[in-house]
Amino acid sequence: MTGTGPSVCVVAGEESGDLLGSELIKALNERLGEGVRYCGVGGERMTTLGLKSFFDMSDVSVMGLTAVLARLPRIVRRVYQTVDAVIAADPDVLVIVDSPDFTHNVAKRVRKSAPHIPIVGYVSPSVWAWRPGRARKMSVYVDELLALLPFEPEVHKRLGGPRTHYVGHPLSENSAYLRPDEGERRPFGESGKVLLVLPGSRGSEIDRLLSVFGETVAQVAQDQADLEVVLPAVSHLEDRIRAGVSNWPVKPQIVCGENAKKAAFRRAHAALAASGTVSLELALSGVPMVVAYKVDWFFRRIKELNRIFKFSSVESFVLPNIILGARAIPEFLDDEVQPDVLARHLKVLLSDSAERREQIAKLARLDEVMRLPDGYSQRGAAADVVVAAMTADRR
Repeated sequence: MTGTGPSVCVVAGEESGDLLGSELIKALNERLGEGVRYCGVGGERMTTLGLKSFFDMSDVSVMGLTAVLARLPRIVRRVYQTVDAVIAADPDVLVIVDSPDFTHNVAKRVRKSAPHIPIVGYVSPSVWAWRPGRARKMSVYVDELLALLPFEPEVHKRLGGPRTHYVGHPLSENSAYLRPDEGERRPFGESGKVLLVLPGSRGSEIDRLLSVFGETVAQVAQDQADLEVVLPAVSHLEDRIRAGVSNWPVKPQIVCGENAKKAAFRRAHAALAASGTVSLELALSGVPMVVAYKVDWFFRRIKELNRIFKFSSVESFVLPNIILGARAIPEFLDDEVQPDVLARHLKVLLSDSAERREQIAKLARLDEVMRLPDGYSQRGAAADVVVAAMTADRR
């Protein structure tokens, strides 16, 4: 890279990484001035801020086994192209952002060929969920790791991973968008309760959960004559979901798009959700919920690893429960996912019950648990670690 200012290479592989990377660039500019030179792999957000991308990020931004296999030769070429370009640029620091199948393959090869370049990982792979051996392997080529979940530094310490810093989660920092303004969420004592139904964002999840969720809603509605059911759907699955709910006794209102989903969260009184990041969104929104999932290998693995490594004080596959170290949210797996069981718990949450009040109180603790020190933002905390890595003596 030409110029005289500090040089930073940021390598991302998908839109979420481009967003995190763009916020990091803004914070680095605040700390280091506008003379910083950026190169790497990024999308529109980072390139708009001055990052010179080695190629279009869409070449490696693919999801699903079929799509990955179809583009595998190109992805492999892009890994080696990125490695060569990073080594040629010889930056003051390399930051790899999420997408571990792409970015970590780049980092390993850069470390082998140019060990003097400090490497910072942004977003920890879920070593606490599966393949815990990755933590120790990462310590060879990642100098500093930026974690989004507060329990991850301790997990990496126990597993022999790289130095890990909790820098906050984007959802926690932007939780105001999930919380109701005055008048958005109808007072609980009034009629017309709103139940959110979130059967997942993948086709396989929809196939496994949509039917049982429909039966559950039918049972809940027997005791809630004025129940309003809202189902936020990802746009590429909308048609599939509409076909799947066509025979539901109680028809949900289907909404699409991120803004519509957040608006639904701000109105909701309770939720029935598949396990995933959405449980953290609901928790930060203050919506009590019941969580269910089918096909157990992944989540049983989480429970087994928790039993061995004790990264949480409770065995759970639900993010808010893991973060809080308490079984705040009822969760059901595989054979436990039965309409009568789910409906029984939802009916309790849709009444002015001790269980509802207790869950809401526990979820309110997330702000404290996930809060960064006063004066720190997520991007600021991340930038401080990157700057420190640039100036550290690695001899």
